[in-house]
Amino acid sequence: MTSPRFIFSLIAIACAVLMAAGLYLEHVLGLEPCPLCIVQRIFFIIAGILAFIAALHNPATRGQRVYAALIFLACALGAATAGRQVWLQTLPADQLPACLPSLDYMMQALPFQDVVRLVLHGTADCAEVNWTLFGMSVPEWSLLAFIGFILLSIYQFFRRSRGIIVR
Repeated sequence: MTSPRFIFSLIAIACAVLMAAGLYLEHVLGLEPCPLCIVQRIFFIIAGILAFIAALHNPATRGQRVYAALIFLACALGAATAGRQVWLQTLPADQLPACLPSLDYMMQALPFQDVVRLVLHGTADCAEVNWTLFGMSVPEWSLLAFIGFILLSIYQFFRRSRGIIVR
């Protein structure tokens, strides 16, 4: 149950479930994702694809560490993005950044590096809390998931596998 393949599969399935939940919130409940939410989705997709490939590959110790490090990196960047959004949600309304045009418009009108800078800066839209579950907003749940994946990737990185003693 704690085999590397099982843990990588668990991460991949959890990422797929989180993406399905995000799409449900968007397409069924009508909650439009802000730019930071879209960035978090991208990091969930990256982590999920890496974990899926790792589960299929079922590598030896060195390969597990490479996959775990890549998943850690994707999840750390996702956690930073989610943390930024959680922080924006705690700001008073008069301190929030200005609203931006849609992401589609910015991609057409601005250079890519300006779009990335503006998106990662966040907007007032990113600070809105339109939906909660057990008192936690979507970015808070996202941050919690990223932290869980980070812990699993650290476990995968430092574990001994297949009876081989790592020195």
